[in-house]
Amino acid sequence: MPSALTALHSISRACLTPACWASASRPTSEVLPRSMSLREHGQYLFRSAVDVVLPARMLRRALELRTDGGPQLVVRGQAFPAQRNLYLVGFGKAVLGMAAAAEEILGDHLLRGVVSVPLGIEACLQQAGMQEMLLKPHSRIQVIEGAKHNLPDREALRAARAIGELAEGLTADDLLLVLISGGGSALLPAPKPPVLLEEKEKVTKLLASRGATIQELNIIRKALSLLKGGGLAQAAYPAQVLSLILSDVIGDPVDIIASGPTVANSHSTKDCFEILAKYNLLSSLPKSVETALHSSSSDSVRSQDYSHVYNVIIGSNSLALEEAKHQAEALGYLTLILSAAVCGEVNRVAKLYGLLIQFICLSMAGPGVDSLIDEVRSDLLQLAAELDIPSLNLTEFLRTLQGFGPERPVCLLAGGETTVQVQGSGQGGRNQELALRVGLELHKAKSTRAGGILDGWEVMFLSGGTDGQDGPTEAAGAFSSLELVDRAGQEGLEVEAFLSNNDSYTFFSKFQNGCHLLMTGLTGTNVMDIQAVLIRARDR
Repeated sequence: MPSALTALHSISRACLTPACWASASRPTSEVLPRSMSLREHGQYLFRSAVDVVLPARMLRRALELRTDGGPQLVVRGQAFPAQRNLYLVGFGKAVLGMAAAAEEILGDHLLRGVVSVPLGIEACLQQAGMQEMLLKPHSRIQVIEGAKHNLPDREALRAARAIGELAEGLTADDLLLVLISGGGSALLPAPKPPVLLEEKEKVTKLLASRGATIQELNIIRKALSLLKGGGLAQAAYPAQVLSLILSDVIGDPVDIIASGPTVANSHSTKDCFEILAKYNLLSSLPKSVETALHSSSSDSVRSQDYSHVYNVIIGSNSLALEEAKHQAEALGYLTLILSAAVCGEVNRVAKLYGLLIQFICLSMAGPGVDSLIDEVRSDLLQLAAELDIPSLNLTEFLRTLQGFGPERPVCLLAGGETTVQVQGSGQGGRNQELALRVGLELHKAKSTRAGGILDGWEVMFLSGGTDGQDGPTEAAGAFSSLELVDRAGQEGLEVEAFLSNNDSYTFFSKFQNGCHLLMTGLTGTNVMDIQAVLIRARDR
């Protein structure tokens, strides 16, 4: 059995593979040398954040089967009778591990289940040795894999039909346990007639390519679905419905996560047409989509009963950030969480991080740079006002940062989900594009008056998706640094050319043999993205 330190070295090799990420034993901060590279520290913090939101751990904290005085299923103090009347459905990137833990807890009280999970996840978890996230042999839960690259497909459609049929067959004596996580929208495609799967996918692809937020995407998805927007809860009526939800949406709105299959739809047809107009898509809608949207308007007039539904959030990005903060502090970092709700167009968010890094380095540089600090602060406050990131008090945040001295390294953590306006034909994802754009922002900063100060610091930026998949690529995200652009130029790689083609994955794959890619494989969980900034004084 390798030591934790040896294990960490093994997962930070130049060519990091999903198998070695998952199979290496989990190091602890007590044995993690502070002398290791910032990239190794960043990788460790990302892994710590992901580990704490692995589905089995969260589900066992939330769900309990009590057998004294008659079997009861207890969730957050709410009890439900359990008399071999339990059924289970699930959909999302974290659902396989959730289902494995649920079946272990429920035992013989579970009669049948169906889960829709990402293509290849069973093999990935098997290869990684993560047996606790796999169903046991002779499980009563049917697993259907689909939605390759997080896009709805025929297998996901087959899974949605099986889930709908199970729900429709329940009675008032039954209890349906619904497991929901991020990625659930693509894994539960049930287009509302006359819409075809391909037509629905076309509309969501167009919206995503033009920078629509996850909230906007899911409002449209709900209107075009039989099971989203409360449709699954209505199909299961009059059975009791208990939903355990792992949030991958800013603010944890249960009607948006996986497009709210067990929550009343709070959005109207008018909202849908306003979103489509915002992205100039009204003229390119398939006729079937227009028909379905208008039928959604008439459907919403009928009142629907949701008194049989109990929805509970069991995990979120904030939980992952708190664990990363705890581990960073144990490593000796002065650590702050910027926000768990970082959002906005990726180039604007990259500028925000570039300015924050400059502010931190200037603040720790000592006297004589007050005018530069004031200039950067002004730019930061203006940009933050434009981005309007929820729950971010930047003025107070900057005041805290300015009190930091150079004696200890600094760690800045954040979570959320950015958007990318796709204009090129390259391959990438929002995390890799963000990392590359931050590298470019830092390169530009070196040619300003702050450049001489920045040279005195080591800087690492990391952005990664907690699900292990950033866009239609094999990477979870990427690392960048102050030196990235210059070193890429020495290899003949022009960063701005790759960015103009939205080709960040190709860039990071070529640059230094891919060592700046964060490669985890599918993690089996999903609570949006994690970003980390690590800064320490260079050895002099």
